[in-house]
Amino acid sequence: MELITKLAEGFMSLFTAGGETFMGWVSGIIPMVVCLMTFVNSIIKLIGTEKVENFAKKITRFAVLRYTLLPLMAVFFLGNPMCYTFGRFLEEKYKPAYYDAAVSFVHPVTGLFPHANAGELFVYLGIATGLQEAGLSTGGLAVRYFIVGLIVILIRGLLTERIYAFMTRNK
Repeated sequence: MELITKLAEGFMSLFTAGGETFMGWVSGIIPMVVCLMTFVNSIIKLIGTEKVENFAKKITRFAVLRYTLLPLMAVFFLGNPMCYTFGRFLEEKYKPAYYDAAVSFVHPVTGLFPHANAGELFVYLGIATGLQEAGLSTGGLAVRYFIVGLIVILIRGLLTERIYAFMTRNK
């Protein structure tokens, strides 16, 4: 009987933990994302939806800009997780590759622009602390991390675009 009671309590504790996580989202990240979405949509409306979409279409005609400049602007201006909404300016066939590029860039940008992904800052600071203890500068690390991040998101975007094209062609 005691074993069944412990199993039942353990099972219910899973839902308690899930509820606590959900309430953290309701009081934390969800209002922030809603406010960011409202702000970005307001700015787009002020500038003009057509102007913003035309600018995005111009720069995304070129794969290099589609998988470097667009994710860079999105991550810098909106941060994680709001940056993924910039995918709305792309044709459907490019959205999976854009998402892959953007999700891959929210980490390397942290050294130079910590506001972009504050949740990931502890990883960068852990590495930076090790460098500081060794008597090395963290500025070079941040710049190299950023540059390598741009190269990686370009490669990932191009590869994901090709994989997506291949997979949808064989339906």
